[in-house]
Parts: sequence; structure tokens; C-alpha cells
Amino acid sequence: MAYTPSSTTAAPGDSARMKSGYNRILLLVAGLGGLLYGVDVGIIGGALPYLEATSHLNAGQLSIIVAAVLLGSVFSTLFAGLLADWMGRKPLMMLSGIAFVLSIPIIALAHGYGPLFFGRLLQGVSGGLIGVVVPLYLAECLPANNRGSGTSVFQWLLTLGIVSAALIGIYYSYRVEAVARVSDAAGLFAFKDQAWRRIFWVSLPPGVLFVVGSLFVAESPRWLVLRGRTEKARAALLKAWEPQHAEFEMKEIENAVATVKVSEGTGDAVKESLLKRKYVVPFLLACIILFCNTATGVNSIIGYNTSILLQSGLSDLQAHWGYVIFTIVNFVTTIIGMTLIDRKGRKFLFIIGTSGIIVSMVGVGLLFRSTESLSVDRKDAMQAMVAPDQTLNLKFSSDEAKHLLGTNGGEIDPDRSSLAVIYSYGDFTAATSFVRSDDPGAAAIQINRESAVPSNKVEAFFKNPFGNLDVARTAPLKIERAPVGRVPTSGHGWLVAIGLYLFMSFYAVGPGVGVWLALSELMPTRIRSNGMSIALVINQMVSTTLAGIFLPVVSKYGYAFMFFLFAGFTVIYFIVVTFFLPETKGKTLEEIERYFEGERA
Repeated sequence: MAYTPSSTTAAPGDSARMKSGYNRILLLVAGLGGLLYGVDVGIIGGALPYLEATSHLNAGQLSIIVAAVLLGSVFSTLFAGLLADWMGRKPLMMLSGIAFVLSIPIIALAHGYGPLFFGRLLQGVSGGLIGVVVPLYLAECLPANNRGSGTSVFQWLLTLGIVSAALIGIYYSYRVEAVARVSDAAGLFAFKDQAWRRIFWVSLPPGVLFVVGSLFVAESPRWLVLRGRTEKARAALLKAWEPQHAEFEMKEIENAVATVKVSEGTGDAVKESLLKRKYVVPFLLACIILFCNTATGVNSIIGYNTSILLQSGLSDLQAHWGYVIFTIVNFVTTIIGMTLIDRKGRKFLFIIGTSGIIVSMVGVGLLFRSTESLSVDRKDAMQAMVAPDQTLNLKFSSDEAKHLLGTNGGEIDPDRSSLAVIYSYGDFTAATSFVRSDDPGAAAIQINRESAVPSNKVEAFFKNPFGNLDVARTAPLKIERAPVGRVPTSGHGWLVAIGLYLFMSFYAVGPGVGVWLALSELMPTRIRSNGMSIALVINQMVSTTLAGIFLPVVSKYGYAFMFFLFAGFTVIYFIVVTFFLPETKGKTLEEIERYFEGERA
């Protein structure tokens, strides 16, 4: 159970009594946790095009590989609060770093869907633990007057992790382009296979640094006092504060913890108190904010950024550079958000951020809509290519595009066209990723029964609870849709990129910086650690779902549909923060609790 001292502890000037050297170490180690979280989210962006080109995984499997990190976060986040209370904040930080370190060789050495999924899942477990324990640790160790900017260091280095992942990706994009000029198709394929593996290997050092750095910070003194380890708590405070103020802090913590333990002495009283307004309302508000925060599509837009830019009209190298710029925009605007969060307030930045996200997502959706509306469906022609064994293999090239388009191609240039195939075996549907006719290194479209039909009834239930698995195992291959579309010009691609940069700017300044504070500030002391876990589980479940359905939905309905969906969720977000979120700038956590209890003065 987390505890943060009362307003008397966090008087103005307290940060001056802290030992600046140790405070910097604390923020650095916590920031390394944010760096790992960012690498967790961003590393797949640079690796995905090469993984997609060499792994022979279909769109659904690739979406699951991207979403596996978020799925792992769901599981670990669910138990992170309990683990943080049971084993302590510091050991849990070390455990999360070790999980990340172990995940890298599993992914980089993987051959096939299973090991890739397991490695990414373990990476997600690490991220879920970090997402709970690091903000919790900072909330308990930082004074109230710099809690906003201090906690924002986690988000700042999270964005640095995403930038680092993008820079790794652009480096290998240059290498791939160089190999493409001097090598044949087989050589290019082999290098792409090594490229995505090396991208993951390069992300190993931050994990090692975080584990080592966690050895040099003290355990949360609040947690130590709650466990009766007062001498260790005093030693931890002496690391951070001057002796006189450390003793003052110690007395405040002991008094507050004694009050909490007395209130927990009668089970009926506690059960009743948890149903009070000051617990229920902020808990629900935090859950809604966490739901809407990820429903903006931020994780999907980061994870699939390179693929989005490729389909918008940019070349492979341009798309990787576009992603690098995207992450730099995120990094820089996060710094701006950090400087404003304790000046302008949380609510103001939330309102500005969500407003901008709505406008930018609608704009990007309209850009995609202008080109996707020109696509033509060639399902009949694709159906005629199905082999007798109910499979389909197609290398989509300019000549193949001419064959599919025939004389009714309209404004679609066969030399710059794209194709996706939506298909089914019985009740189970799947989709390929988009492939471009102007990409000689793109993998051939490979459709077989294993790519759509679940291997067992459990998997079948989650994919289609009303589907007949036995029938699907012998059903013929049916091409549902085969949209052939025009690959836009690079100018159109850069317009889409600018729209995504605007999205990232508004997200970083508002929700990106504010969401971690909203989570730790809104949750009452008594339920903070477990409440944070539950809210983050909701966040990760939404994020996992969106990432898991992204490619199949895009293949069926287009990118415009997804961006309009993200804009719709953000409208809900805007309404919630405008009319229901109180301003918490400069308030102690106890004052925030009293606000929700009804003391508005």
C-alpha cells in the first residue's frame, strides 16, 4: 500500500533540503525505467517492415506480435500493485529490468511465430511492471512542489527510448538500401532477416543499465515504514534529505502510517470507507482517462508508424526518416509539456492536447480517404488464382498489377499500386498486409489454411465464438475482398506525416505528460498501488486490442477508418477532462482526496 505524506511534509522549499546528488540518481534510474518502456513500445516500429518481409507471417500474426508487448503488460500490470506491496518498489524495478534483458535474446534468436510471441510477451511483462512501479516510486519519494516535473522525467525518457529505437531503425534502413543496390533478391532477403534481429540486440544495453542503476537507489521509505522497518526507512531518508529534515519526514510518515493502520483495524469500517465518494469517483475517473488515453491510438500509431507512412506514399527510407522525425517531435514536445505541467496545470494541457488530437486525426483520416476511395476490388480475379489445394501464392509486381487491373484500373498506376487480400476458410477470416508493386524486396503474398483457421477450439473461441472449426478445416478458400489501390505521391505521404507530427505534439504536451500524474494523483492513498494496477490493466487491454486488430481492420476497411475511430474516442476524452477532471496543480494528495469527498473549498 502506497503512502505519500501530508501537506505539512511537502512545504515550499522542501526540494532545497534534498541532497541534489542523490535526487539526480533517483530521477536517472527512474528515467531509465521510462527509457525501457519507450524501447518496449518503439522498437517494433523499425523492425516491423523487415520482420514482415522475411517471417512469412500473415497480417493477423504480425498484429499479434506487435500487440504481444501490450498483452504482456496487461498480465503484469494486473499484479504489479500487489507485487509492489509484497516485495517492495526497488526489487520490483530490478525484476522488471531482468525480464526485459531476458526477452531480447529470445526475440533476436527466434525462428517462427511461437518464440517471437513469447519473447515479445515477456518484453510486455517488463513494461507493465515498469509502468506501475516507477511512477509509484517517484510519487512516494518526491516532494509535492516538484512532483509534476519530477514524474514527467519518466515520460521524457520514455520518449527518448522511442527516439533511440527509431534511430536504430533508420540506420538499418540505410543498410538495407545499400544492400538492395548491390545484391540480388536472395541477398536482400537474407540481410532484412538479420536487420530486424540486430535491431532488437541493440536495445539490450538500456535494460542492463536499469538493473544496475536500481542497485544504487534506496527503497521507498513509506513502504519500509508500512512494513515496520523503521531503521531502514530512516537510512533511506538520510540518503535523500539532510539529517534534520530526514527526522522530520520520518515522524510525519510514522504518524500517517499509524493513522492508516488504525483505520484498517476494523474490517467493516474499511469496507464501508472504500465505497465513499473520495474513493469511487477518482478511481472511476482515472480508469476512464486511462481508457481514453490509449484509445487515441498512440501505441498503434507508434508501433505501425513506418507501415502507415509507407502506405501513405513514402519510400522505405523516407518512411524510416519520417518515423525518426516523429519520435523527435515526441521527445521535444514532451520537454515543453514538462515545463508547463506545474505552471499551466494538468487540466489546461489535457484540454489543449485532446482538442489538437481530434483535429489531426480527422485530417489524417481525410487524407487517406481521398486515395482509398479510388481503390478497386479484384476479388474475382484473385479467386481464379486459388490453387487446387486451396492456397494462393502471389508475388505482387507491376506486371501482376497490370494483369489484375486490366483496362478498368482508373487512376491507379500499376507501377505504384498496393494490394491487400481479405479471405476466409468457412467462418474464419484473415487478411494479408498491404504490399506495393514498386517494392522489389516485398515478400510474396502467401495464403493457406493455417494462416486463418485456428489450431484448437480455445483459439477458435477467441477468434470467432460462433465459428464452426470442423467445417473450416475442410472449407474452400474464399477471397472476400482484394482491393488494389493507388500508392500516393511522396507529397501526399509527407502531408500524412505532418498530420501525425501534429498528433504526437498535442498528445505529448497534454495526455502524454499528464496521464501518469493523473494516475498517481487521483488515486487515494489507501488504494493507490492496487488502483493504479487496475486502471493500467484497462489501459493495456484497450491498447492490446487496438494493436491486435489494426492490420486486419486496415486491410478490410482502410487506414481512414482507423483514424476516424481514434478521433471518435478522443472526443469522449475531451468531454471527460473538460467537465469532470479537477485541477490538481499545487495540491497535496490529501487535498485532492478531500476534494472528491465533497470539500470543494
